[in-house]
Formats: sequence, structure tokens, C-alpha cells
Amino acid sequence: MEHTFRFNTIAEFHTFCQLPNPEHPLISLIDYSKVQYPDLGVQMKWIQNFYTIGLKRNVSGKFNYGQTQYDFNTGLLSFVAPLQCLKVEINPHVEVEPTGWLLIIHPDFLWNTNLSSKIKSYDFFNYAVNEALFMSDKEENIMVEILQKIQAEYQANIDRFSQDLIITQLELLLIYAERFYERQFHTRKKTSFELLDRFEQILDKYFAQNTLSEKGIPTVSDIAEQLHISPNYLGTILRIHTSQNTQQHIQNRLIDHAKQYLSTTNLSVSEIAFQLGFEHSQSFNKLFKQKTNQTPLEFRQYFN
Repeated sequence: MEHTFRFNTIAEFHTFCQLPNPEHPLISLIDYSKVQYPDLGVQMKWIQNFYTIGLKRNVSGKFNYGQTQYDFNTGLLSFVAPLQCLKVEINPHVEVEPTGWLLIIHPDFLWNTNLSSKIKSYDFFNYAVNEALFMSDKEENIMVEILQKIQAEYQANIDRFSQDLIITQLELLLIYAERFYERQFHTRKKTSFELLDRFEQILDKYFAQNTLSEKGIPTVSDIAEQLHISPNYLGTILRIHTSQNTQQHIQNRLIDHAKQYLSTTNLSVSEIAFQLGFEHSQSFNKLFKQKTNQTPLEFRQYFN
């Protein structure tokens, strides 16, 4: 049976990676070239109770979501939120030394700051590993400089300004990450548009099968799973390229089919709601009115 490690503290993770004790109990910047995972075979699996921001290169292995070829080969930046499960496959035959940085932030460090709740609004903390940010040399230098400023601050004598200064630098890093991710979505339009095409094809298949009454309305997670990406990543791509999120696309498709039923059949509103996967016709009526400013019956009367 595969063992899953659990790290509740930064100190526990340092020990696991055979590193000295952290200089600060709630935040740590690790030089990735010094990480030495224990000899546990080719796979390791763990759950961590802290945020990590990893800028890694030449890592001799892959994470559980696999890897994809990209045009930038430097500056891979990934974000992991607390309580996510990570699985690493080690490749012992790679001779290139891994380099980079791993910033670890315990949620307690953010306590009583604006970032405590704001950090949850950054979707990229819930992206899969193969949806990491690929940066140019210039972008990477910006990130590394911020990481080193954070380290310099917690290594200095801690005073009443220290936490605010570190939080400010961390917010700056997240804002730059959001900017660079948006650049990545736009510079990789071909990949994004291919993904959007596949998204539409999956929706087409759902509605063409006429099985919503049995299987229910497709969820964001259902569609993301079929696309082999995370729900947050799918939502971000859709918002950037269509100004609507995944749920809105699903709802729009439902309304389109509802209009078709209302205008071409004699099915009652309750029967149409059932055909479209709604458990209660009231929910269908509410969504239809929200999207069209008409009730289903008003639409049918107006159309006829």
C-alpha cells in the first residue's frame, strides 16, 4: 500500500528534505538544489498544510499531472495551496542538477492580514502542476528578486515592520504572477483555442445524447476532468477569451436548448426542466428568467 506523508509544519518538511531547521517557523525560502528527498523508491506522495510557490528547473522527475511541451524552457513557476495531495515520480537517471527556489508559507503567517482571505482568490493556487507558469528570463529575474527580498527580511532581526514588509513582497509576487499568467494565456492562443474547441465539443456531446434527465446537468468538474485540466484553469481561460466562466457557458447552453424545446414542442415547462436535468422546475424557471428576463411561458407566448 502506497504511504502518504503529511506535513503540518514547515520544520517537518525541512526534515523530510534533509535540510537544516527553518530560520522562521512560518515562512521559508528553500534553495531547491539542496533538497534531498529520502530514498523511498521512484514515487512519493504527500499532503502539506501550507502554501508553496516553486520556481524549479531540471527537476529529475514529474508530478502526478504529467508535463507538456512549452516554448519557454526556463522559469517554471507552480503554486500549491494547503491540503492538496502531491505525488512525485523520481527519475534517477537524469544527471542534470535541479535548481530553483521553493517558498513555503504557513497559513498562520497570513493571519490577521488582508492576504489571509485574498490569497484564496488567486485561481492559480488550484491549477494542476502541468498548468504551471512559464516565464521569460526577464520575468524570472523579477520573481527571484522578490523571493530573495522575502528571505532577507525574515533572516534579519524581526521587528514590528517585518511581517508587513514580507506580506507586501508576497502580494507583489502574486500580482506579477497574475500578469504573467495572463500573458501566457494570450501568447499561447493556439493552445487555448484548441482547448476551447474541445470544451465546446464536450458540451455538444452532453446535449446531443439527451441523457440530462438521467445523468443530470454537467458540472464544471466533470468537464474539466474530461479535458485533463483543473476547473480553475479552465475557468480562467474561458474568462480571458470569452468573458464568461465555465458555469455561465453551461447555463447558456441549457437556455439555448430550453428555447428550442419551448418553441418546437408542446412539452410543459416541468417536462422541459426534467429533460434538461433539473430536479425542480422552480430552479429552471429562475435560471431562465435570470438569463432572458422572461419566464419560460412568457417566452413561449411571445415566440408563438
